[in-house]
Amino acid sequence: MRTSVVRFPTRLATLTAAAALSALAGCARAPRVPTGITTADGVLRAMRERYDGKWYRTLTFTQRTTQVPLDGGAERRATWYEAMAIPGRLRIETDSTGRTGQLFASDSQFVVINNALRRGVPGHNPLLVLGFDVYALPPARTAEILRGLGFPAGPVREDTWQGRPAYVVGGGANDLHSHQYWVDKERLVFVRLLQPLPGDTSKTYEVRFNKYRPLGDAWIAPEVEAFVDGKRTLFEEYEDVRYNQPLPDALFDPRAWATARARPRAQ
Repeated sequence: MRTSVVRFPTRLATLTAAAALSALAGCARAPRVPTGITTADGVLRAMRERYDGKWYRTLTFTQRTTQVPLDGGAERRATWYEAMAIPGRLRIETDSTGRTGQLFASDSQFVVINNALRRGVPGHNPLLVLGFDVYALPPARTAEILRGLGFPAGPVREDTWQGRPAYVVGGGANDLHSHQYWVDKERLVFVRLLQPLPGDTSKTYEVRFNKYRPLGDAWIAPEVEAFVDGKRTLFEEYEDVRYNQPLPDALFDPRAWATARARPRAQ
């Protein structure tokens, strides 16, 4: 398993690298775009098969986070740290001391405040499932989890997102409110989610995975946005991305939150 560290370049270097990648892409054979897909199971199966044995199994990164309250209050900025073991495990440290955060593991979600476990309930993170776990789980299991989260098995239609063709699972041509997810048709990566806002289903919650870049034989979206009724409420930027590095199981054990070390801790 290849282990690597990625530090995304400056804008100038990014443009240069993009030009080089574009030239190489013209010389390489483009991946086969699947056809005849009409169900969610078909989309999920195509995603898994495209990157079978190629997708990274661990991921860590520092996240610059900007949050904007819905009530119009001042935006809040913070640096978070995230560690992921695919499938199904995600640790999010939301302060510089690593004492507070969220953990997804064992089909449950846990909340930790000041190193104390405050809540643990059954549940999955749909972004973890669609953006990462789909490449490690059997497609039938991914479909089962998504159904449990309210996402339908169809219909599947085709649309365009950010200038690229996409599969849309759920919703209709004029429906941008009900549970649905969008997948880039060529790359077979998750790009967009829409659903009624939990707690106020009259509003629409939307998440976008932006600016995909190659990461080993797979991809990473180093920019994520979340919106409520079109207003951006969350903006994430990933830095110091590391993949396929060994991560201890204790990192994803809520009982070991205080002692497991994902990164150096501020004093």
